[in-house]
Amino acid sequence: MKRDHIFLLMLAPVLVYYIMFRYVPMFGIVISFVDYNLFKGLAGSEWVGLKYYKLFFANPDAPVIIKNTILLGGYKLLFGFPAPIILAILINELRNKIYKRVIQTVSYLPYFLSLVVVSSIIVMFLSPSNGLVNELLQKMGFPAINFLQKSEWFRTIYVGSEIWQHTGWNSIIFLAAITTIDPQLYEAAKMDGAGRFRQIWHVTLPGMATTVVIMFIVQIGYVLEIGFEKVFLLSNAATYDTADVIATYVYRVGILQGGFSYGTAIDLFMGVIGFLLVYLSNKLSRKYGETSLW
Repeated sequence: MKRDHIFLLMLAPVLVYYIMFRYVPMFGIVISFVDYNLFKGLAGSEWVGLKYYKLFFANPDAPVIIKNTILLGGYKLLFGFPAPIILAILINELRNKIYKRVIQTVSYLPYFLSLVVVSSIIVMFLSPSNGLVNELLQKMGFPAINFLQKSEWFRTIYVGSEIWQHTGWNSIIFLAAITTIDPQLYEAAKMDGAGRFRQIWHVTLPGMATTVVIMFIVQIGYVLEIGFEKVFLLSNAATYDTADVIATYVYRVGILQGGFSYGTAIDLFMGVIGFLLVYLSNKLSRKYGETSLW
């Protein structure tokens, strides 16, 4: 404690953040087991047990909402997770340092944009009247498409924008993993006649495998954590059959309609599912590999 007090002080804000905004609010899960009344408070609200969980599963909208959430999260993991790995490898292969820094900076920038700004950019680009995408389609002889009014396009738009926004930032940790690889391994590979692709395959990828596995396990826990803001800003009544996810549904029934207990029950259920996914993936990783979170 005395020797590392500076580091502990640096860690303190993070600990305070997690305690205040992650652990203390966990007491609120009790709301999902009571008929919560805002004026009576938790103590004065009637205990109803699993009533709201049963109500959710009896709701005909539940299968559609769960399906949309799983598909969006699954596509995001399937296409979004390999993207920063590929970008990190490509950046590492660049030999011109100035060009390398420019590429890194440009790829990071979308991450720092507000989700409102990102959504506005998407809306402008996909506008059926003067959007860049539709202008290009019309120049190639294709009719304009009202992308944001067609439910079949929503998942492609959402996943594509997520990849564009987060790939550069997420590549940082993989670039850091690559820097830990011993340069002598590359020299040995060159002496054995390995070209750049072979060096990537036999040296770079194995060298960052531990980081990849750990990050994959962590990302599995976020499969059901579809961001509310972007879905809310890009979706509309015409795309609800593919765009309505747990977060937007909880917002409607929990906040707009005042169903605090119902909304809390749904959110807690999805949180438990996310925890089980992380636990099972970690268990499989520990059983069949040498890497795990715990």
